[in-house]
Amino acid sequence: MTAPSGRALSGAAFATLLLIALMMGANHVAARIAFNHGVDVATAVVVRSAVTALVIVLILAAQRVRVSFGARERRFLPLIGLLIGVQSLCLYSSVARLPVALALLAFNTYPIWTALWSALLYRRRPERAMLLAMPVILFGLALALDVLGAASGLGAAGQWSRIGSGVAFALAAAATFGLALVLTQHEAAGVDGRVRTATTMGLAALVALTTVGAQGGFHLPTAPAGWGGLAALTFLYGTAFTIMFTVLPRLGVVGNSAIMNVEPVFALVLAWAVLGQTIAPVQVVGALVVVGAVMALGLRKG
Repeated sequence: MTAPSGRALSGAAFATLLLIALMMGANHVAARIAFNHGVDVATAVVVRSAVTALVIVLILAAQRVRVSFGARERRFLPLIGLLIGVQSLCLYSSVARLPVALALLAFNTYPIWTALWSALLYRRRPERAMLLAMPVILFGLALALDVLGAASGLGAAGQWSRIGSGVAFALAAAATFGLALVLTQHEAAGVDGRVRTATTMGLAALVALTTVGAQGGFHLPTAPAGWGGLAALTFLYGTAFTIMFTVLPRLGVVGNSAIMNVEPVFALVLAWAVLGQTIAPVQVVGALVVVGAVMALGLRKG
């Protein structure tokens, strides 16, 4: 992504984008620590989303941002918030079941889902670059997930019995996120990004809170490490969003950047260092293929 003027990203902007990617990757590693010590997915999403929404609301108040919605936006923002809530629950459910990096890689198929939803709902034909990238992304994902079970030695059936539910949750997260992106672009693009994020985070918290109620209440940490993981994931996620909406605009970066798609790479390293999670060399190659293809899509000239 380039600055609005078309100039290349400054060193500060590039470093900030990498920091955000690092924090988002670390957020998922912290989530896995929390899940390993008694926290459930819905509880984590409620805490994370509610705190992030509160932080952004405080930013809006401090900056005296005018909040207004048109009729169409009032219709679609609740749906977008619902989708983000479902996406959050699904992605954390995947993180709880798969090595963190693999969950994020499967989720990184969301550009494919975005193109599919755009074609289905708005009759927008996918760009040639997307059509070329789709098989590359899927091939890299197949390598990363070891779909035939060659690297694990389990065979296809054994491998899918181990990863199937986690992959399904990650792909569901990608599909709902892709739909949310398409609806945001076509139905809510006029809403200030900070206002839109505060709204969707608040609604996501409500979706997760409903899940908490259905399962009989919050599942809080059962050990100090769990409290640390819950606090860390909330801090990292909220801080990353705060930087995104306060620092990036001043650096000439608008919206998301393809550079932040290195998040799975950071997660791979952090999960190895903190959680002891490892994957086979061929899976690392697949991860790099996916990340490279997604970044190429984001960095292409419009």
